[in-house]
Amino acid sequence: MALFLSMKITTLFILVCLVCTSFVYANFYDDFDITWGDGRGKILDNGNLLTLSLDKSSGSGFESKNEYLFAKIDMQLKLVAGNSAGTVTAYYMSSTGTNWDEIDFEFLGNLSGDPYILHTNVFTQGKGNREQQFYLWFDPTADFHTYSILWNPELILFSVDGTPIREFKNEESKGVPFPKNQPMRIHSSLWNADDWATRGGLVKTDWSQAPFTASYKNFTAEACVATSGTSTSCASGSASGNTAWLSEVLDSSDQEKIKWVQKNYMIYNYCTDSKRFPQGYPPECNMG
Repeated sequence: MALFLSMKITTLFILVCLVCTSFVYANFYDDFDITWGDGRGKILDNGNLLTLSLDKSSGSGFESKNEYLFAKIDMQLKLVAGNSAGTVTAYYMSSTGTNWDEIDFEFLGNLSGDPYILHTNVFTQGKGNREQQFYLWFDPTADFHTYSILWNPELILFSVDGTPIREFKNEESKGVPFPKNQPMRIHSSLWNADDWATRGGLVKTDWSQAPFTASYKNFTAEACVATSGTSTSCASGSASGNTAWLSEVLDSSDQEKIKWVQKNYMIYNYCTDSKRFPQGYPPECNMG
């Protein structure tokens, strides 16, 4: 833990106490609560599988029982199959309050045969507008695939099946806000967004296809879990498991993978949208 103690983030632990833990194929009963949907969210197979469903009356959602201040999380998802136009499956981390932080995966449904759009975003202090969108190089409805978020003091990294697709570096020294002191819960929801989700709202949800279902399994996390009222922390030396993720950065191989994904599968990047930012791009866009 000496490496972590040397980081200049000591003040993070003044407001929240933390304990570092790791989960291996967590049981959904132990680690998540179904938070809305009136029975449309279900935990099955002795806690090894979770499903969310959407019909014309309501969608559904869940959240983690724990809050995390820095984490490396993996979740396997199988998305709504067939005509999923108008639906959104959101999988993200978020804090609370009017100045919240958030790290987003959102999967925008489409007509049968057309690809899903993977929408990513990063919010700091209630401000986002950092969207990047991708097509996937596989059918995300045919089987489970792993979607990962690495959030440490150095960066936020989005990965798909172990392939990094997007990096958001900590550039606070250059005036770019970075999420670092608000614990976040993991959330997921399946909901109707046909006013904007598919072709800008031109394609509406076909309710004859309902109920729509997304499935989840094999959640794992190496994380600092916020536990106010205790004296333990990730910096106390009481952590178990590997904590190398707390200082993980991308090597040249990872950077090449991101370039490959963004060259071949990125369909929108806020850092190249001159119509949206006529007065100049956000500062992080000019930092490599």
